[in-house]
Amino acid sequence: MAPTNISTKRKHVSDGVLYAELNEFFGRELSEEGYSGVEVRLTPSKTEIIVRATHTQRVLGENGRRIRELTSLVQKRFKYADGAVVIYAERVQQRGLSAVAQCESLKYKLLNGLAIRRAAYGVVRYVMESGAKGVEVVVSGKLRAARAKAMKFQDGFMIHSGQPVRDFIDTATRHVLLRQGVLGVKVKIMRDPAADAKPGTPKSSLPDFVNIHPPKEDAPITEPTVVDYTPKEPQPGQTQPEAEAAPVAEPVA
Repeated sequence: MAPTNISTKRKHVSDGVLYAELNEFFGRELSEEGYSGVEVRLTPSKTEIIVRATHTQRVLGENGRRIRELTSLVQKRFKYADGAVVIYAERVQQRGLSAVAQCESLKYKLLNGLAIRRAAYGVVRYVMESGAKGVEVVVSGKLRAARAKAMKFQDGFMIHSGQPVRDFIDTATRHVLLRQGVLGVKVKIMRDPAADAKPGTPKSSLPDFVNIHPPKEDAPITEPTVVDYTPKEPQPGQTQPEAEAAPVAEPVA
């Protein structure tokens, strides 16, 4: 590994190269296990590598054999000391919102001979049922005729520019090797900003979102009442009450 006393710029470059190589390695090695991404956590004592996949049991292997083989390969490639690198497998909670998982699923559907339109619409429907805000699937190459073209399948709401693209859109690209040539498959999934916030944090939204609060309920308007303070005339047979005598103040000695 790189020496510890390096500049901040070289440290960022070194971490980026490490992430890029690990992502490419796991993407090729764990493609059939539904690989969806990797996260690298650098600590003073060891390096933790978290592999996200849909089938974590296959990543672990029988009695943890496969995960030990992957750990050994990473340790030899980056020249880690014994016990300095640990690999964990994490299951993808929402498989329908992972662009990598859906792109791999579409790739294997096309390799098995399923029709392009049927496979793409199946992915679009599954993603929207999983709670996504929008989805876009693009398949390009020699689809039917000798001339290459691109077919686009989309549903829901999708944005294409600005910082929200980095925050809420997950993108994945794969290449399918078929007999007539190579097909390019691209999947874009836009997560719901309101549902994307973690528990205990304020809900995020798009910059142009305007929240209109419902009007407050007004108090019911009552009819005006009139109070009559004039003395009532005594009814026949009733005596008028005598007025009480005012108290007399005693002289002060």
